Amino acid sequence: MSDSVIQVEKLSKRYILGHQVRGRSRYVALRDVLAQKFKSLFQRKTGFDAAHEEFWALKEVSFEIKHGERVGIIGRNGAGKSTLLKILSRITSPTAGRIEIEGRVSSLLEVGTGFHPELTGRENIYLNGAILGMKRYEIKRKFDEIVAFAEVEKFLDTPVKHYSSGMYVRLAFAVAAHLEPDILIVDEVLAVGDSQFQKKCMGKMQSVSEQEGRTVLFVSHNMQAIRQMCGRVILMKQGKLAYEGEPHVAISSYLGQGVEGESAAIYDLTHYPRAMTGEGGRFQRLRFLNGQGELASSIGLNDALTVEVNFEVEKHMREFHMSMAVIHGEGLRVFSEAYTDQHALLELKPGFYTLRFHIPMRFFKMESYFLSVTLVDCGRVSDHLEGILMPQIVDENLNLQMETSRWGVLRVPVTWDIVTPAAPTSS
Repeated sequence: MSDSVIQVEKLSKRYILGHQVRGRSRYVALRDVLAQKFKSLFQRKTGFDAAHEEFWALKEVSFEIKHGERVGIIGRNGAGKSTLLKILSRITSPTAGRIEIEGRVSSLLEVGTGFHPELTGRENIYLNGAILGMKRYEIKRKFDEIVAFAEVEKFLDTPVKHYSSGMYVRLAFAVAAHLEPDILIVDEVLAVGDSQFQKKCMGKMQSVSEQEGRTVLFVSHNMQAIRQMCGRVILMKQGKLAYEGEPHVAISSYLGQGVEGESAAIYDLTHYPRAMTGEGGRFQRLRFLNGQGELASSIGLNDALTVEVNFEVEKHMREFHMSMAVIHGEGLRVFSEAYTDQHALLELKPGFYTLRFHIPMRFFKMESYFLSVTLVDCGRVSDHLEGILMPQIVDENLNLQMETSRWGVLRVPVTWDIVTPAAPTSS
């Protein structure tokens, strides 16, 4: 008997895009509608007219997910991730292909999914449980656990239309994760919450999978979270399945796409998911450079990595500084540094700025490391990004098999002396 809970075969989804024809008024009279309908009778044999276009959000996607797996789905905006999740959640129907799902599916695809704005938090918990097919006593048994996880006790009897986006997400995730779904589907919506709650959600998803044997599908642009959370990753590109397998291979391939038309060593941060935001400044772009000042998608152990960060000061910053941290692929914090470790606080006027810092690579192992960067003004976070994959570390002189078997998250070059005969020690 197969232990697969999701089977997808040649799944496709087509949309018809409408375009305004040049010269056509935005106001359409009844006679125009009738004329267009009459005209379309003669265009069916030749396809769509100039005002319409076919767009395939998904094209013949096939994969299989087994019971208890934690699978990440990654890809650039427009790759088809959200469309795929909506079909798996039965929100929209496919154009072609076949899907088989065994078990109860709980989805968190966008802020407020499945919530009625006029109902209170308490009422929405029971409503979502009923939608999942649970009995009232089953929901009641999980009720206190849901409320405690979401931390919304004070607002439990307030209509959710008055909730902030963070409160919405906390309650929505708590409901989705605690009402005993067989399959939990979570989109990038967790980026709305604060960093502490994101860690809490990651831990819950891991426990749901490991301890309760439930299946998790997780979509995120945070590669550190994907690497830490998922045992297998599906990479989507332009509506097609580009890769399925090991997380580090999928992540490297995804980041290897880089910014459109540029090297993989350049990252546009304007729309990168924020772990935390405030006022004052915002990251714009990040580049990785080698010791020769060239763009670096890989870096040698004997080289120094230069990280060039472009940011915009939107509001007068009186006590500016920037910090960075390196996190190992398993989620362990390796080290952190700040601009103020070597320089005084800065006063910056509104405008665009560039800051560079340099990291010696000789202490790193040939594994995956992630970078986080933070803009700070007067002790308050202005912008904070996590999960930026650092360049691949390479060295022809090292044995990769020996390197991956080392303990720890760093490779410290220790000096060894040659073993020499020694005289017996006297007792």
